[in-house]
Amino acid sequence: MNELMKLLLLTGLLAPFCSCDMMEKVEERASIINKYENVALTLSSENRELRAEISRLHYDVEALKSKNNYLEIKLSKSTQKMMGSTPKRTIASVAPVTPQNDLVKFDVYKWTPSQVLAIAEKEFDQKHFEKSAQFFQAFSTKFLGHKKIDDQFLFQAGIAAYESGEHPEWVLAHLDKLISEYPTSKFYRGAKLWNALTHLKLGHEDKFFNTVEEFRKKYRNTHEWKILSAHYEKIVQKYKK
Repeated sequence: MNELMKLLLLTGLLAPFCSCDMMEKVEERASIINKYENVALTLSSENRELRAEISRLHYDVEALKSKNNYLEIKLSKSTQKMMGSTPKRTIASVAPVTPQNDLVKFDVYKWTPSQVLAIAEKEFDQKHFEKSAQFFQAFSTKFLGHKKIDDQFLFQAGIAAYESGEHPEWVLAHLDKLISEYPTSKFYRGAKLWNALTHLKLGHEDKFFNTVEEFRKKYRNTHEWKILSAHYEKIVQKYKK
């Protein structure tokens, strides 16, 4: 018998002998005990739910570990096979990544669109630009026409390729598409800037100077103009010498 039941029973037995004052105190005490017991029952129920949730999370963690081990084994076998054979060129619209340098390994992992994009953005944030560039490029070629290929995607993909220092064709492909399809985008001027700098790296000085002239006339008070004009001044000084 719990404390509340004992108190109520005692109250019933003593009622004929107790004053009204005492009865009110007893009833008040009973009310407080009742509230505490209700709180205890609620906490006990919540505690059971939390333990169940912890068990589910432990199961999910173990499942992910098993999946990761499986993928590592597949990756190891795939790498061994590629290292033991002659590299083959793949068909692509722009310069492909050789099998030895392929960080996406799409044929091994069969990535979904959301997985490819998540990895591309994560690697970009961590400044792993080569890996990021490859995942952005894989997304744009494997999932052509996907709704996620918008102006922000194209700009980020272009910057990743530029910063990698290895894929100027990818830079131009992404940024040209942004410039032609999103003329009102907030990334438009940035796309023009990095597009021009890529042409400069490739030795296409006429295209670089055309962009410089456009910025000089239209966007002189922008951050992009400061970057372009600095490169322009360096080139002028070079030719003067």
